Amino acid sequence: MAGSHHKQRLRDIKDTGFGSNSSVEGGRLINPDGSTNLRKVGIPIWERISIYHTLLRMKRAKFLIVIFTFYTSINIFFAFLYLFTGVDHLVGTDGATSFTEKFMEAFFFSSQTLTTVGYGRVSPSGMMTNFIASTESLMGILSFALVTGLIYGRFSRPRAYLLFSPNMILAPFKEGKALMLRVATYKNNHLTDVEAQITVAIHEKEHNKNVTRFYQLPLELSRINSLALSWTIVHAIGEDSPLYNLSKKEIEETKMEVIVIIKAFDDHFSNIVQQRTSYTYKQLIYGAKFLPMFERSPDAAYTLLELDRINAYEMVPMEEKVLSEA
Repeated sequence: MAGSHHKQRLRDIKDTGFGSNSSVEGGRLINPDGSTNLRKVGIPIWERISIYHTLLRMKRAKFLIVIFTFYTSINIFFAFLYLFTGVDHLVGTDGATSFTEKFMEAFFFSSQTLTTVGYGRVSPSGMMTNFIASTESLMGILSFALVTGLIYGRFSRPRAYLLFSPNMILAPFKEGKALMLRVATYKNNHLTDVEAQITVAIHEKEHNKNVTRFYQLPLELSRINSLALSWTIVHAIGEDSPLYNLSKKEIEETKMEVIVIIKAFDDHFSNIVQQRTSYTYKQLIYGAKFLPMFERSPDAAYTLLELDRINAYEMVPMEEKVLSEA
């Protein structure tokens, strides 16, 4: 259907980092959060996973759970070591008689040693117990240094903080139609020199073989000076577009995926930030237009940007063959 049709228009690009063989692809290429939808195998997990990068990019709640679990696990481990050497070597635990009381005394002594707090009520006695306590205090110093570095890295890591509309739409545009999506910043950062790049992946049949072709879509406006409000990114579907003259059914058959990359300069970080996402053909709304998401404040003192309306749209009349002219 579309193989020779597309070759007469935009040239497909080869340097996307993804293969052209559709038969080996699993689902979408890019996840909505911008990560690549793949798993690496062939070498041990400890060699193919960077713990630092994993902890740096981990969700905040999950990161806190990992830190809490790590802290608790170390204390449990050392508490059992103190019990193994004998809780009587912990001066100040004479009142503990049951196993639970002895374990809790050892556990809280471990937490005080690990954090180098050392209240003084319980203290180690004997060579082995002192050796374990000194080893734990060293581990505590190193562990808290690493955790502090991770927390600082998570707070200081430059991020774009972009909010993308959950759907892209096919809307009337000038004398024809256009593919549109909307983006806005949701933090109090300021992005300048904002640049958008959109690549569409289309799955086609060529010589009885499933292939994936990538096309960089030309945009009505690919760069703006400042992203203070929202930005509707527009690809006008003209004769040079790989989407030209395709119906809704044909789009679904190609299992189209649109990959969006935004680059900008962040004034706060004084650094270039980047964020990407992707949309599949299932997220395309046919015959719609975005509704305004900002307005003047009631007292006319400032502009009100309503981020919860990033995906607000209304349906509009469209032709039966939605991507073609007449």
